[in-house]
Amino acid sequence: MAHPTEDKNFRLPTTIRPRRYVATVTLDLDARAFSGQQTIELELAEPAKEIILHAISLQLGEVTFRAGGEQRKPSSIQPMAQSETLVLRFDTPLPKGPASLDVAWTGRFTEGLRGLYQAGKVAATQFEAADARRLFPCFDEPAFKAKWAISVRVPEGLAVLGNGPVVKDEKDGALRKVTFQETEVLSSYLIALVVGPLVGTAEEKVQGVPVRTWSLPEKAHLTRFGQDVALNVLPRLQDYFGLPYAFTKVDQVGIPDFEAGAMENAGLITYREVALLLDPTTAPLSVQKRVAEVVTHELAHQWFGNWVTMVWWDDLWLNEAFATWMAFKIVDQWRPEWRMWLDFDAHRASALHLDALKSTHPIHGEVRNASEAGESFDAITYEKGGAVLRMIEGFLGEGPFRDGIRQYMRKHARANAVKEDLWNALGDAAKQPVEELATAWVGQSGFPLVTAKLDGRTLHLSQRRFYSEPGVQSGEKWPVPMVLRFEDASGVHEQRVLLRETQAAVKLEGSGDVKWLTANAGSTGFYRVAYDKPALEKLAAHVKALAPSERISLLADQWALVRAGQASIADLLDLAGRFGDEEDDSVLDELVGRLAYVEGRLVDGEEQERFRRWVERLLGPGLKKMGWQAAAGESDRVKLRRAALVRAVGGLARSPEALAEARPRVARMLNGEKDALEPNLLDVAVAMTARAGDSELFETFLQRMPKEPDPATQRRYLMALTGFEDKALAERAQGLLFTDTVKTQDVASFVAGLLGNRTGREAWWGQMQKRWKDVVARTGSAPMLLRRIVEALGMLRTREHLEQMKALLQANPVSEAQQATAQTLERLSQDVALRERCAAEVSAWLKKQP
Repeated sequence: MAHPTEDKNFRLPTTIRPRRYVATVTLDLDARAFSGQQTIELELAEPAKEIILHAISLQLGEVTFRAGGEQRKPSSIQPMAQSETLVLRFDTPLPKGPASLDVAWTGRFTEGLRGLYQAGKVAATQFEAADARRLFPCFDEPAFKAKWAISVRVPEGLAVLGNGPVVKDEKDGALRKVTFQETEVLSSYLIALVVGPLVGTAEEKVQGVPVRTWSLPEKAHLTRFGQDVALNVLPRLQDYFGLPYAFTKVDQVGIPDFEAGAMENAGLITYREVALLLDPTTAPLSVQKRVAEVVTHELAHQWFGNWVTMVWWDDLWLNEAFATWMAFKIVDQWRPEWRMWLDFDAHRASALHLDALKSTHPIHGEVRNASEAGESFDAITYEKGGAVLRMIEGFLGEGPFRDGIRQYMRKHARANAVKEDLWNALGDAAKQPVEELATAWVGQSGFPLVTAKLDGRTLHLSQRRFYSEPGVQSGEKWPVPMVLRFEDASGVHEQRVLLRETQAAVKLEGSGDVKWLTANAGSTGFYRVAYDKPALEKLAAHVKALAPSERISLLADQWALVRAGQASIADLLDLAGRFGDEEDDSVLDELVGRLAYVEGRLVDGEEQERFRRWVERLLGPGLKKMGWQAAAGESDRVKLRRAALVRAVGGLARSPEALAEARPRVARMLNGEKDALEPNLLDVAVAMTARAGDSELFETFLQRMPKEPDPATQRRYLMALTGFEDKALAERAQGLLFTDTVKTQDVASFVAGLLGNRTGREAWWGQMQKRWKDVVARTGSAPMLLRRIVEALGMLRTREHLEQMKALLQANPVSEAQQATAQTLERLSQDVALRERCAAEVSAWLKKQP
């Protein structure tokens, strides 16, 4: 008879629970091996003949069960590969009550970026979702919270970091033994160790919490900004939650090779270097904002995720959606001039795009095992989840929402919770039917398209599920919390509506003719809007009266309707033509993104050139007026507008004049002239110059890239290598993927860059089909990177590409990226159909332009 642990969907029985781990781990960094000994203090709710622990590739030595003064040895230790467990069987039942289990084991560092692995000179752990079992035999599910008392034996001369502060540091034979303070109760995925030649900032305390930021010595000058972010946002988080920080200290560490952006290990947060380390005097504002957002996201997790933890991975969104929303909220409080909510809208756009596919998934969906949990780290879980929380907060009000969160944190402190616990707390605090609103948005895939038609002072609304594929329909509906904003003779009004039914007629407040109306004020709702022609014309005529977020939504919604076959691309291009004098950088980014899609996918040859010249006529005058040189005291808004215009005119329209401006500036920058390029122009200027560059420039980037201490600069040069359109250089870049030049963490981005190269794409795609197994192997089997490799295939363009991609993934399925495979195939299929459907219309429209 098969044992249940032969099932990969197996979950641990809840009748045996760990209460405390006391572990000593010895690391041999040269041999990339380790040994360990631990005592797990247990509680047995009933007698049992077996104990099941998670473990992968660990060799167990001596195992002893102790209870009531007696010692017992297991009669057998059976590894179960499917469920990644070890079954310890005993001849007679173990007694109910408290007990302990002594375990000794050995193992090897993981090849790849999970478990305990080597990242250059640094040994680091990454345990989420289910890789603590690669270092410790343990109960590796989030519901099994326990205290951890860990000691590490390592060679002398290395920094050794754990979840708690060091309480003892002593010589132990030829090694050094470091003992950390015992932790609060934690799930195994939140335990962490980092060992290496690292240096930290001086300890600084904020509200009694010591904070330090760590890096390799050559990057120590890049730690100040991340340290300052933590010092500034930690008090704001404590204030929001109404609870002190629980984990004794905050260490932040830049890891040289790291799968995710960052990981919220309690008290020891690990980061990809580019998400933590920067020089604020040379870093583009986008990089500074990203670091601030990531640091705040991880610190928000110390409460939402670490203090109160999901029971199982189907509620991962409780952690990630909340931390996503909270990061933008707190950074916006700290630096309101950064307008973080406009960045949030840009992130949300990726979720809207994904959630319009038939292959999407609900925010809360079934997760049967740990490998499926890895597929949940996507835009639906993070960005849609965060957008839905923002929408619910907008409906309940900031005060009642925060009161509900505080109630939830107090009630489930140190424990685990499910989504209903959150809805109950919010509902109690706000005295509103939160569960009705939340269940529809969290448990149901997709989102509504709201149609808005003005008839005098009556607004006729209707809703149906929005699909990006033309002709697809289904019958779902949502309770849609809407905020209307409109102008009439008496001024500008806001009016709230909860659209519960498929159709509704709303009498607008105020009097006189309605000059214009937006049906998603502030762009806070997670839905698209289709206006009838008269309402759309009014909006287009009064586009300056709209807030930047509303202008972005207007363009994005119209584009989505074009993709879905519900609007004309000629009308969209006419609308885009009204934005020639747009001054807001975020709106320009949206505009340039839409126009870049047309240039990259819908036009070829002569028409592509004609489209580029139209873009240059539309946005070139704005760039000419500003020039490339920043004036003294210039605001961030102006700098970012210039950068958006350079991306449009130099990057998208490929203006020879812009390239002639960029080339000498890049050369001067490479020669060390600091004011040759304003920092926000660095990415686009380097990319433009690389695209038209020669072998000397290629060699310069290749040689400089690994020596650059600044991770953003290093990444800029790495990605520039993928952009050279000289065929020989494009081929040379392709070969780099299979060398140490490209770190594991950067493999998926590099692949996407190569697929985006116009002259190298066909040759590289041919190589990818032949060497698919080698490409996949370069990810080290990291689930997030595998997903991104599959998603990068969406850069392909033609129906022939689509058929080849289908055949490749059918013959070589990536089991860790099944969702990503379905989504990428569906998205590319729609891109190909859109090209076939709209190319003639774009061509006809271009012929009419002056």
